[in-house]
Amino acid sequence: MKISARNQFSGTVGAVKAGAVNSEVELVLPGGERIVAVVTNESVTGLGLKAGAAAVALVKASSVLVMTDSAGLRLSARNCLAGTVKSLNLGPVNAEVTIALAGGTEVHATITHGAAAELGLQQGGAATAVFKAPSVILGVPA
Repeated sequence: MKISARNQFSGTVGAVKAGAVNSEVELVLPGGERIVAVVTNESVTGLGLKAGAAAVALVKASSVLVMTDSAGLRLSARNCLAGTVKSLNLGPVNAEVTIALAGGTEVHATITHGAAAELGLQQGGAATAVFKAPSVILGVPA
């Protein structure tokens, strides 16, 4: 599969929680991290999403926020993946940030150059990738 989404996370469905219209699907990554997606019930059925099934989560880098200090902060975003800044590519307007998670997975974010400076991002520093569950697109092997 070739796709423009920088973040392509392969994993196993851990749980599916059905609602009236949408379902919450939890994807467990190889390192144990969990990603939550909200998709339609029709997608759950059509893709055969159930516990133990292989799936891929796609998230555009522009949908990922970066946080460096969460002390006393609670967020509505279901996906908060803590790690270390692996690389930081500063452009004149935007910055590309790669956050390495403990299990080896990498999360890519595109943020403004100004935000990278305000956050004090630097290689080796702690950072958390944050994205909302509806920003996650799920796919399954054909």
